Amino acid sequence: MFYDRFEELCLRKGVSRQKACIDCGFSRTAWNKWKYGGIPNGDGIQRLADYFHVSTDYLLGKEDTKKAPAKQEPTDEDIMFALWGDTKDIDKDDLEDVKRYAAFIRERKKKK
Repeated sequence: MFYDRFEELCLRKGVSRQKACIDCGFSRTAWNKWKYGGIPNGDGIQRLADYFHVSTDYLLGKEDTKKAPAKQEPTDEDIMFALWGDTKDIDKDDLEDVKRYAAFIRERKKKK
């Protein structure tokens, strides 16, 4: 059940299994162990749940409704949509430029 949920969430987020693993601090092939019945430890489950914005119980198949964590940080996809809408002409490099500019502005304001 865990692997099925993991795979479903990767599809919905539009990321490969390898990317989700790397983004959450696992080896890029960790998903392969999960496919055959393995599951991450408690901390790993929490990192995945946070990454996909679901509860750990949902990820483990203990409940059917996705409950977002109480404090939910916007994802890169959320930020890109907010800035550029549905356009497909924007990529992660553009987003990184925006993040660097935002960090520059924050630092400049701290110095005032």
